[in-house]
Amino acid sequence: MPAKKKSSIRPKKAAPKKVSLKKAPSPKKKTEIKYSDKSSGQPELLPIYAELKKLLLPYHKGSIQLRGDSGGQFNLVSEKEITVQGKKKPEVFFATLLVQKGYVGFYFMPVYSDPDVKKQIPKELLSCLKGKSCFHIKKSDPLIYSQIKEALQIGYDKYKAKNWVD
Repeated sequence: MPAKKKSSIRPKKAAPKKVSLKKAPSPKKKTEIKYSDKSSGQPELLPIYAELKKLLLPYHKGSIQLRGDSGGQFNLVSEKEITVQGKKKPEVFFATLLVQKGYVGFYFMPVYSDPDVKKQIPKELLSCLKGKSCFHIKKSDPLIYSQIKEALQIGYDKYKAKNWVD
């Protein structure tokens, strides 16, 4: 009887476990406003957020309702059902403030929904526009605040003309 051959297949060794070199998270200071995972630079953003919020509050009227007024978020939404390009929508956003990592995001939907609004915004404020409807407000500037106040009125008037707000 022939002798059994030893198998030349060796069992695989387990791969060594990887060791994580990440540092433990450092404790963070509590601030009055903190948008979930955004943290650095916020103390100097608090006055900007407060000033912008003052500008938006007069538009909390009629069908425009306040949502999410906490944790560095502030939303104004028209809860009036509208029709856009043949599709019914239960609501339409008007404006939102959101504390981000190095700026306060001022999301202004009339700029997105009506190209004429963008044409009426002064160049200083328009230079803060970083997306379709998001303005990055990084410093306290009375000129920018006055232009935002103007833009809010223009946007509200456009929404009113489209019958998107009551």
